[in-house]
Amino acid sequence: MPKNLVHCQKCRTLLNPDLNEQRVHVPGFIPLKEISTLVDVEPMGYFVACPRCTRELRVSRRYTGEHVRCKLCSAPFLLDYENPRLVRSAFFARCPHCSEELRAAGKYLGLNVACKYCGGHIRFVQA
Repeated sequence: MPKNLVHCQKCRTLLNPDLNEQRVHVPGFIPLKEISTLVDVEPMGYFVACPRCTRELRVSRRYTGEHVRCKLCSAPFLLDYENPRLVRSAFFARCPHCSEELRAAGKYLGLNVACKYCGGHIRFVQA
């Protein structure tokens, strides 16, 4: 860009006769470091309430669709997250930056968050 730019005071039109649109340099896109380190993380499992004794159970995602037993009252139930009787209170996942296990409420699925241990940027995605 030239040193002495002359603009109209009313409409801010460029009045320098030697300038044209080909001389204007548009800088290239440079991604921010904070955004480039964002990692998608899927839940490893969920904390659910037992349908019989209502105590919280930590259940791995791999048992989805299977019959499981409560380790406290031994009541069998189908681990189906679409079932409205099965209450999910939270989920757990491992931070890809520091490998610590995180517990998060369901409202954080789909959101960009920071790990409470290392501050790494992660996004919890639905499996």
